[in-house]
Amino acid sequence: MPKESSHRVVVIVDENSNPFELGCATEVFGLRRPEIGRDLYDFALCSPAPRTLMRDGFFTLTGVAGLEAADTADTLVVPNRPDVEVPRRPAVLDAVRRAHARGARLIGFCSGAFTLAEAGVLDGRRATAHWQWADSFRARFPSVRLEPDVLFVDDGDILTASGSAAALDLGLHVVRRDHGAEIANSVSRRLVFAAHRDGGQRQFVERPVPDLPDESLAPVLAWAQERLDAPLTVAGLAARAAVSPATLHRRFRAQLGTTPLAWLTGERLTLARRLIERGESRMELVARHSGLGTAANLRTLMRRETGVTPSAYRRRFGPAAG
Repeated sequence: MPKESSHRVVVIVDENSNPFELGCATEVFGLRRPEIGRDLYDFALCSPAPRTLMRDGFFTLTGVAGLEAADTADTLVVPNRPDVEVPRRPAVLDAVRRAHARGARLIGFCSGAFTLAEAGVLDGRRATAHWQWADSFRARFPSVRLEPDVLFVDDGDILTASGSAAALDLGLHVVRRDHGAEIANSVSRRLVFAAHRDGGQRQFVERPVPDLPDESLAPVLAWAQERLDAPLTVAGLAARAAVSPATLHRRFRAQLGTTPLAWLTGERLTLARRLIERGESRMELVARHSGLGTAANLRTLMRRETGVTPSAYRRRFGPAAG
């Protein structure tokens, strides 16, 4: 049997917490992974009270650990709830501060950024929150560098997601950071959720459902994903979609919240990471098969995306890792 994960993820649930984000954390970090052959995390819920009334009184949560479990977390997910103007319990804020002081990773989903900011751990740091509360957040926490128009922000040991669905994006990003692209892709398949949406994408798009069926980007995206090793260009994608490059840019912005080039680079980097994880050690070959051209370009983009070189990534996530 593969060894159980020793990385402990603890979620604090407090009065009026949102059940959706709790479900996201449980789905990503808490489920057993027989399809992978090992569990990715040791997972626990905790609460400052024996009975926790969830959002709008929909149900009451009981039977979870006390708040002292937060002191055992390697990653601590802080409470989020819709009543952002109501102060958090001092005991919860103290638990967040203790976790931060001892080096635990902190995650805030949606209004969880308010919890982190109220605890004082976001001062001078980058974070995001739901666009609906951006003005309120800035007014209360002017020392936080709020980025209100992105899906999530990874600021190293503190990560924040903008809204409910973005909690899944950030959760998969954390799995990708901890366990590599191949494992994250497996988790996303089980969720039946997009494997990778970059954190810099906008929180919402101008036209989530195209006005006309033939304006959907799905055909050209599928076509490009099958040819990532080819010399694809924005002009080539536009020609395949039978539109001008300017129109293609507008549709990418409207439907995906990103640019064609950024999307293409992200897809190629994901493919490169998966090739490395599967055992390919020849970086020139990885670069060529993923469409990134040269090993030098691969190194530059990998370091920018993951913070490590391809060789370091292979040592961490390749077949011999662990």
